[in-house]
Amino acid sequence: MKISCLAIDDEPLAVKKIAGYIRKIPFLELVAECRSAFEAMEIINKTKIQLLFIDINMPDLNGMEFVKSLANKPYIIFTTAYSDYAVEGFQVDAADYLLKPITFINLLKAANKVKNLIDLKTNSQRESTGTTTDHLFVKSDYKLIRVLLDDIKYIESQHEYIKIHLTSGKPVVTKLSMKSVEEQLPANRFMRVQRSYIVNLSKISVMENNSIVFDGKVYIPVSQQFKEKLQKYIDGDFV
Repeated sequence: MKISCLAIDDEPLAVKKIAGYIRKIPFLELVAECRSAFEAMEIINKTKIQLLFIDINMPDLNGMEFVKSLANKPYIIFTTAYSDYAVEGFQVDAADYLLKPITFINLLKAANKVKNLIDLKTNSQRESTGTTTDHLFVKSDYKLIRVLLDDIKYIESQHEYIKIHLTSGKPVVTKLSMKSVEEQLPANRFMRVQRSYIVNLSKISVMENNSIVFDGKVYIPVSQQFKEKLQKYIDGDFV
């Protein structure tokens, strides 16, 4: 099954180059080349798009503003000539961030990253509730570390990195987006409670003033967006 995508860039040569690269990758399907965010918006409203290759610096509505405006975000790969937006890109859970001039091999690596994330999500959805794996493997300090799901208290976003706080031992820091790690975790055991935090539901023991309290000193505020979902879990109605 191919990954449906858009190439979005206001520069004609740039969008043609990205589109050409996309057509060379067997698992990608280019739905359209767009010269503006508004053009992309029309297509997204009519067609299911899984991946955007999008430039940031565009007139009227730039790529970053456009991505932030989307209610249901596809996977995002930013393509830009400016490195200043890298941190902001990871804050909106971009899968990757490619600096121009973009080579085919770099775009292929980014596309493969998205393919792996989609494959992980698909495999997870095929498994029945409660029959998921009991661990994650993450890269940290040039090592591959096995992290037990039961050992995770909460996960904290730190720009392009995440910090996995454990019940035993020091936190593990790895270069991942919150979106990518969230999709590897079983949804019946872990919940995102705000943009920068995912918590292990079984580790919640104290709630105070709309915040989850860990170890009597770490307060994680629950955003309005996730409050109702968390309340259903607390009330025993969470599925």
